[in-house]
Amino acid sequence: MKLLVTGCTGFVGSRVVELAEERDWAVIPVVRKQIEPLTNSLVIPSIDAFTDWSGAFEGVNCVVHCAARVHQMNETEQDALLAYRDTNTFGTLNLANQAVDAGVKRFVFISSIKVNGEFSEPNLPFEPNLNNTPQDPYSLSKYEAEVELAKLSEETGLEVVIIRPPLVYGPGVKANFLSMMRLIDKGIPLPFGAIKNQRSLVYLDNLSDLILTCCEHPSAPGRTFLVSDDNDVSTTQLMRTIALSMGKAPRLLPIPMSWIQAGTSVLNKQHIAQRVYGSLQVEVCLTKEVLGWEPPVTFEQGIKNTVQAYLDSK
Repeated sequence: MKLLVTGCTGFVGSRVVELAEERDWAVIPVVRKQIEPLTNSLVIPSIDAFTDWSGAFEGVNCVVHCAARVHQMNETEQDALLAYRDTNTFGTLNLANQAVDAGVKRFVFISSIKVNGEFSEPNLPFEPNLNNTPQDPYSLSKYEAEVELAKLSEETGLEVVIIRPPLVYGPGVKANFLSMMRLIDKGIPLPFGAIKNQRSLVYLDNLSDLILTCCEHPSAPGRTFLVSDDNDVSTTQLMRTIALSMGKAPRLLPIPMSWIQAGTSVLNKQHIAQRVYGSLQVEVCLTKEVLGWEPPVTFEQGIKNTVQAYLDSK
């Protein structure tokens, strides 16, 4: 097996490369600029409709496309949509078309659960089939890439596999998950002790394992797979698990969700409250059934590994 993997300096792409090499697969890591650990990498400064991939696919069986444009600050919605489409839609299709011309057999596209929506209704987890077209620029650009890849597959026979992960955590995680660990580590009392939502998360190694499974499994092509640790938790359960992994007593105040909603509404910060108490569940039964796949790392072990890496980095 020989892979070309984009986004190899990113959180997911870098781990995919590591695990593929542990399997003794040949890997061409695609990076924006040369870095020391990836001396065998292919330098592609930007991915868009005009990127020249000539010579990149020699002997490649499968492309794993992890690279994407993510949220940027200080953008108008129209500017953002154009920029997202340039990379996430047109850049993806350009890469896939040139891969087809070079004889690549399979294309694994890392999309996003945001294509399904920001939040799921209680006890109604997202499934691969969509009920609505996404509206925000990032999600729309990913959705449009999915649609165009499906068309390309029908026209050329390229084996397309789509994966939509929810929040990914693991050693080196950034953004909100890192902020949450820091708050818990400081022992600050947090008003999140009575939240009864349900969230699907996926540990980095679980997602990477599924990606590599999709590179070679005969039943993967033509499918869209959702992925998680198969252990949905509430925000309260997540924070308690993190605290216990740190060896700390959870300091979570049982403030009713209605109070949190009211307070954030007064401050015009409803979106923050939604991220805390909203549910986002994904159904992984199809993924497990079609691929015979199980998450190799439990949720509890994934949190322990993530917390330990955070503590080691302090």
